[in-house]
Amino acid sequence: MTKNSLFLVSMVILFFSCNSKEDKEKYNHVTYRAIHNKDTAILSIHINDKKFYGSYEISHYKIGKDSGNVRGNIKGDTLRGDFHYITFGGGWKRIPLALLKKDKKLVLGNGVIGSYMNLPLFVPEIPIEYDNSGFVFEKIK
Repeated sequence: MTKNSLFLVSMVILFFSCNSKEDKEKYNHVTYRAIHNKDTAILSIHINDKKFYGSYEISHYKIGKDSGNVRGNIKGDTLRGDFHYITFGGGWKRIPLALLKKDKKLVLGNGVIGSYMNLPLFVPEIPIEYDNSGFVFEKIK
């Protein structure tokens, strides 16, 4: 075998071995919508048993919108991650995100935000509140 052939075979094996992991973790695409007062939020995520990622947009009535990406992990009935978005004022922000699966809906959690190594997170000592959520997401078909 020549060096070029050996290199090509190595690259093909590497390509298929990297892609085989993705085949094991199938993601379902789901879109949710929530309305609170006159504000509307759309959450479009790819989700499996362990992880989620996707896009999230909040339209603030007569003000503007926050739009960006979400990503995180799933533990039991809770999706925890972050929302990295550009505000309606024009700057990039990152905030923690917590969603509770309840009655085939996702309830947005509220908590006290702190930071660790300059990354925002919910303060672990204070529980995340789901009872008075602004947004309760329902699946869009």
